[in-house]
Amino acid sequence: MDKQYSSLASVYDSLNYGCDYLAIADYLTKEIRENQLTKTNLVLDLACGTGKLTFLLRDKGFDMTGIDLSEEMLSQAKDICYDKGINDILWLCQDMTDFELYGTVDACVCTLDSINYLTKLSQVKKCFSLVHNYLIPDGVFVFDINTPKRFKEFYGQNDYVIEDKDTLLAWQNDYNEKSKLCRFYLSIFERQPNGSYERYKEIQTEKCYSRKQIEGALLECGFEIIHVKGDFSENPANDDNEKWCFTVRCKK
Repeated sequence: MDKQYSSLASVYDSLNYGCDYLAIADYLTKEIRENQLTKTNLVLDLACGTGKLTFLLRDKGFDMTGIDLSEEMLSQAKDICYDKGINDILWLCQDMTDFELYGTVDACVCTLDSINYLTKLSQVKKCFSLVHNYLIPDGVFVFDINTPKRFKEFYGQNDYVIEDKDTLLAWQNDYNEKSKLCRFYLSIFERQPNGSYERYKEIQTEKCYSRKQIEGALLECGFEIIHVKGDFSENPANDDNEKWCFTVRCKK
């Protein structure tokens, strides 16, 4: 998996202010607690980024491990730990398709369309297989993916501008219906202390998967599908959702 978010790491949280992390953390906690067959304590946050959800899940009482491929994103998370005096989260800089843990975990979460950054179905299966390997029997895995509707209608060929006090992001999308790949061309303008702006450029890529493809990969890798919900809600998934949220169980 290619490294991404190197240029975006320092401004990621400020530009993602519209994301309701607390609501997502509540959803994840509910899904884990309601579907656990044994008491859940150890939780892996896979592709944790700057650790926003990792910290919130820690506050919910879970013993957290965060994995991310971006050293820059993990650096932001570690800085927050230092500032807040937090020393009980394990951070690992590893690829979500090739990671190693010191032991098993009781549950795993993977959010904010991180699975879509795996641009081959074989990579998705590698990721699922590793999660299955490190989960305890009957451990719960909760993750989301962006739906075909989001790729076609929200991404498509659309351009967006996201602005914070000292940062501006110009975001251009290029979705290819045939390859199911969407490339994001990002230009970040960050205000410097002298009042000038420094520009950073980054290209990211996501892959659009069908629900059938994801469910097939899960079953192949040894998971039992508990349910699929739409948009972090209690509603069953449908084709009008922009996100599908999977809750599955590790069968061994």
